[in-house]
Amino acid sequence: MSEYVVYILKSLSSDKHYAGYTSNLITRFKSHNLLGKKGFTTRYRPWMVIHVEFYDSKKEAMNREKFLKSGKGREWMTKHISNY
Repeated sequence: MSEYVVYILKSLSSDKHYAGYTSNLITRFKSHNLLGKKGFTTRYRPWMVIHVEFYDSKKEAMNREKFLKSGKGREWMTKHISNY
C-alpha cells in the first residue's frame, strides 16, 4: 500500500490549479477547502481533486510535486490531464 499521494486540485471558482503531496488525502483536501485560514488555496475555494498519483516514499512524492510545480510539470499537466 502506498504511503504518499501527489494530487492536483482545480479551483471551481477560477482557472487556478494546485499540486501538492500528503500522506492523508482526505484530511489534506478538507484543509484546502474548509480548515485553512491563509495561503494560496484559501483564496480560490472550492477545490476539486482532478488527479492523484501514489508513491511509496516521501522523497518520491516530494520530487514529483516539485516537478509538477515547474514549467515542465505544468506542460505535462496540460498535455496529460484532460481537466487541466
